[in-house]
Amino acid sequence: MSLDLDKLDEKSLEDLFQKAYRLVSGTDYAFKQDTLLLFYSYYKQATLENHTIRITHVPVSGDELVNAFKANALFQVKHLNRKEAKKHYILLASEYIDVHA
Repeated sequence: MSLDLDKLDEKSLEDLFQKAYRLVSGTDYAFKQDTLLLFYSYYKQATLENHTIRITHVPVSGDELVNAFKANALFQVKHLNRKEAKKHYILLASEYIDVHA
């Protein structure tokens, strides 16, 4: 079943987005790292009106490397408005989980 998210009103889209988020958060499925970064960036873009990415020069450690990947993921979706980011999140979730049920 394909999702036609453009036909949903704001409340229905928000409800489906929240449902997709709960399902993704609660699954035991082992997502690939790049997929997790997509979920992260779409969620952040969908839920934050204004977010600033601060880049500072720090020695590379595990935490800084993770933060760099997150920052890059956010840069890649910054062109999406909140509604578009919600749609992308739902579509990505529907590739792995039945968000219709």
